[in-house]
Amino acid sequence: MPAPDAASSSARHEAAPTASGIAELLDIMWERAKDATAQATAPVSTSQLRLMYVVDRQDGIRMRVVCQLMASSAPNVSRMCDRLQAVGFLERLPCPDSGREITLRLSPAGKRHLHRIREQREDMLHDAIDSMPAGERRALARGLASLATRLTATEGQDTGRTAATPAA
Repeated sequence: MPAPDAASSSARHEAAPTASGIAELLDIMWERAKDATAQATAPVSTSQLRLMYVVDRQDGIRMRVVCQLMASSAPNVSRMCDRLQAVGFLERLPCPDSGREITLRLSPAGKRHLHRIREQREDMLHDAIDSMPAGERRALARGLASLATRLTATEGQDTGRTAATPAA
């Protein structure tokens, strides 16, 4: 593989902090969306919301897999599940092929809660993106698609770093 030239190396060093800064801004926006929907429903912590995203992506996921994906201990995940189940957002079910394991699924109320948060987030993003010139919007779409592809490709690899978990 050829060595990167100075221009691409400079762009790489500019892009990573910019992407990191945008991720931090998005975290703040996501918190606002979460807080806004919490007024209409039960409040959910950021960790609980992250657990809901994991379960939403894999309906019927085993609790031990959730622990692995969240890099959290079984007691911590179990407590989060207790809280989510208490507010009616999560269902625990016996594993169909193992009497010792539990699977998780979002309840209809949990799915509606995530849907409201995602709608609020998308509204915030639409407002910001709509104010951009068309060429910048197209470049952003291409760049984000490429970044998502790279992040997804490295998510399952052990790179010595914790892989990013998409927010929604």
